[in-house]
Amino acid sequence: MIDIIYDTLIDSIKLVPFLFIAFLIIELFEHKFSNKSRNLVTRTKKFGPILGGVLGAFPQCGFSVLATNLYVSRLITLGTLISIYLSTSDEMLLILMSHKVEVELIFKIIFIKVFIGIVCGLIIDFLTKSNTLKLNEGDYEICDEDNCHCEDSLIKSSFIHTFKTMIFIVIVTFILNILFASISIEILEKIFFKNSIFAPFISSIIGLIPTCGASIMLTEFYLNDVINMSSLIAGLLTGSGVAILVLFKSNKNLRENIKLLLIIYFIGVCSGIVMQLIEKFII
Repeated sequence: MIDIIYDTLIDSIKLVPFLFIAFLIIELFEHKFSNKSRNLVTRTKKFGPILGGVLGAFPQCGFSVLATNLYVSRLITLGTLISIYLSTSDEMLLILMSHKVEVELIFKIIFIKVFIGIVCGLIIDFLTKSNTLKLNEGDYEICDEDNCHCEDSLIKSSFIHTFKTMIFIVIVTFILNILFASISIEILEKIFFKNSIFAPFISSIIGLIPTCGASIMLTEFYLNDVINMSSLIAGLLTGSGVAILVLFKSNKNLRENIKLLLIIYFIGVCSGIVMQLIEKFII
């Protein structure tokens, strides 16, 4: 139990800088930036999925948390958010490096995730015509919800938002870590059907679990030959760490949240199935 508490606190504390930066950026956009600066965001939004896909590839799920808060405040588009979610490396990269996996394989996995993230993000923005970034001052739903008195101090209000979000993350992450510790590896291995058409469906569900432990588990399963490359990619595409927790905590539109999850799950499953068909040519 001590180990679970320790892991929960460490995983959560690592997110604090990203959460604080995200809320501070939102505060600046909402209360300090001029209309000219905001219009610049609108004009460059079509490149969001490309930039997001590249930045999301860096280790840890902090950037996806930051992006979630920016999306809730409509400072980035839906396509940009999904691009970041799909390309997020989380703990995968660190695990592969610690096992001294070939550099070529590591870059191949990252490239596949980033490529799928960028393409899907651009398509989603095109289909949804995502041109409704928030440009009106004083319409800050996160501040209204937390009643943080942003007008007094942007730093103070950012700390308040960060603290409240962290409490939520710690509680949920602790519960999930207990569940992971209670289920034996043997039982988990039987859940996956290697080389089966159903494997990407299962891996994608695992990836949606809002904890950094999901990517660790999927990567370890791959390294131990429990799942193949297609299942690994399917699960890593849907895995964005605790960003999903932040999404449901900050965005009160439950239907929109569920729709976003279904889109990510659909992309993860389809990508895994396609990779099963061509896997022998890319590994």
